Amino acid sequence: MDAAFTAEQDEIRRTLRDLLAKHSGPGEVRAAVRTAEGHDRAVWRRLAQELGLPGLALPEEYGGAGCTATELALACEETGRALLPSPLLATAVLAAPLIAALGTSAQRAGLLPRIADGALTAALAVPGGSMAAALGLTADNRTGGWAGGGRAGGVQARLGDGGWRLYGEADRVLDGHSAGLLLVAAHAGGYPRSRTLLFLAPAEADGLTRTRLTSMDETRPLARVELRDTPAELLGADDAPDVCGALAATGRTAAAHLAAEAVGAAAGALERTVAYVKEREQFGRAIGSFQAVKHRLADLYVRVEAARSAAYHAAWDPAAGPLALAQALEAARTVAGEAVQLHGGIGFTWEHEAHLYVKRAAGDELLFGPVHRLRDHAAGQAGLFGDVTPGGLVHGVAVR
Repeated sequence: MDAAFTAEQDEIRRTLRDLLAKHSGPGEVRAAVRTAEGHDRAVWRRLAQELGLPGLALPEEYGGAGCTATELALACEETGRALLPSPLLATAVLAAPLIAALGTSAQRAGLLPRIADGALTAALAVPGGSMAAALGLTADNRTGGWAGGGRAGGVQARLGDGGWRLYGEADRVLDGHSAGLLLVAAHAGGYPRSRTLLFLAPAEADGLTRTRLTSMDETRPLARVELRDTPAELLGADDAPDVCGALAATGRTAAAHLAAEAVGAAAGALERTVAYVKEREQFGRAIGSFQAVKHRLADLYVRVEAARSAAYHAAWDPAAGPLALAQALEAARTVAGEAVQLHGGIGFTWEHEAHLYVKRAAGDELLFGPVHRLRDHAAGQAGLFGDVTPGGLVHGVAVR
């Protein structure tokens, strides 16, 4: 296998990095998150119209570029490096693949071209705020526990003479306050014969209320979505599509893109830290010249490069996505924490951008982790520990 990037892939990375360097510096990021949308609409239009970012991995028949997951992962790495607040993750990484996988031909033809050109943004709304479980990253999503198990709570769907109606609420919906279209996971059929389906609810639907929440990471705007007798359209045909399977498949690919984005954030924090220690002087010399500082930076560099290799591999083989995500999130958390320490007193201030990387690392782990659960579920799926029974042995240790 040739692991080298093509000239086209390198061009995507270079062009996007140049654009973000001009239009998404720390000051622009702070201004963007304080807007009603939580992102800079002008920058999003440029990303969509000039670079075709939302449609990068969509088929050409729907107005996309027809690229692979690798190209989108490279783009996510650059947006992560800049901590860009944008609907890219919610729309292109989570919602669009589900529409492509489950939607009818009419739904795909009506929605995907609008997503590809940036005219329509979308968000995935799952009840309970359990995005990682819904995507099958930290648990088996077929148990239905993440969606309320069909009991009270979650989102319920009822089919009547006027079509489907949704009742309930979903918390911590990424970009849910500004998305033009919501993909809502809801139970249909009632308990105990409940099944989880996905529904399309436009932002202007009756009975739909969206409230932006205060989030740890302002570059990841979250919302509470409330549905009260809200009309919705079933995503896909009426013959019970495999929603959980599609969510899990999307989760694996999304994990690879999230891993690339986390690697970009870690690399960005490390680059800023290296630049700072070259300038900051103590005892008449740059602090970066001290051996202890060099060793710490070398350790961080190894972490970032190892996580980058894992993320690139996951873009080629999505089955490795959850483990790559765990490694990337851990690297981002470690590098961001060390960046604050190595910046000294200024690194602890709100005026400095170091805390933005800390919040991104912590916020992503809350949304898509934590790291130990990502690894535990991946190990369980791989059968590393087999069936453990009382009195058995695990690595030579008796289980009581």
